[in-house]
Amino acid sequence: MEPIVNFIEYDYSEYDKIIRDLSRRYPVLSVKTVGKSVFGRSIKALTLGESDSTVLYTAAFHGNERITATVLLKFIEELCEAVTNGRRLSDVDIKRALLGKSVTFIPLVNPDGCEISLKGATGCGEKADWVKRLSCGRYENWKANLRGVDINHNFDAGWNALRETEQKNGIFGPAPAFFGGKRPHSEPETAALVDFCRSHTVRYVLSLHTQGEVIYWDYNNIPTHRGRRMAEIFAASSGYALDVPNALSLGGGFKDWFIETFHRPGFTVELGKGKNPLPAESGAEIYERIKEMLTVGLLM
Repeated sequence: MEPIVNFIEYDYSEYDKIIRDLSRRYPVLSVKTVGKSVFGRSIKALTLGESDSTVLYTAAFHGNERITATVLLKFIEELCEAVTNGRRLSDVDIKRALLGKSVTFIPLVNPDGCEISLKGATGCGEKADWVKRLSCGRYENWKANLRGVDINHNFDAGWNALRETEQKNGIFGPAPAFFGGKRPHSEPETAALVDFCRSHTVRYVLSLHTQGEVIYWDYNNIPTHRGRRMAEIFAASSGYALDVPNALSLGGGFKDWFIETFHRPGFTVELGKGKNPLPAESGAEIYERIKEMLTVGLLM
């Protein structure tokens, strides 16, 4: 069969079609809408396995990091194929690995930001002129959602301290990147993830970003069961280094909020190296580098 996911540029409608095609080809994959973006685009969760608890993999928090959605969807495709045909992935028996477990994927957390970074004004609807002014016409660098809020600065974990840091860096309101909003959880994209985690038993979360080939796993030295050990396993299987974020990226993030709220492990993985947005074709090499890490994660 021809692959559904390739390492090329996709817009929102094409990503949406990929998700529909995956669920049609692989009935083991269930899909549901867990929220809507500011523009009204669907934020979808894809689940494999049946269990009251799940692992949550997420991607595309930032518009100019949309390659992470493609990488995660390719993993989903290969995972579904392995389950359906009883094959191994990264030398792991996937069907056996998922017995009594489930894994959920939200590959497109910020669909509006991805459309803006890719398409410019045509991805903004009635906010086209406003986004053009805010970005100075350099749409490719856009990270935020359609309101100019950086989703990974909008979670209620050290949000006030992060806002002070933003202001020290000259960020006082909506911007292409780094503005955490007027209050925590103000954005529908943030709310979708918060609601999902509060309504499910999530064992740990893993978020894909770009770039740097590093893994962030700690937040404020909050103890989590096996968090450090899991991070070491992820680092060993990917070749990525364990690291700590800089001041403008400390707090406000999804994994920070998850760790602080649930005292369970959370990880941010920065894929690849270069300048965002990374070229779509580089996704193939990035994927091969982290496939084992994503697969091993199913066992934990």
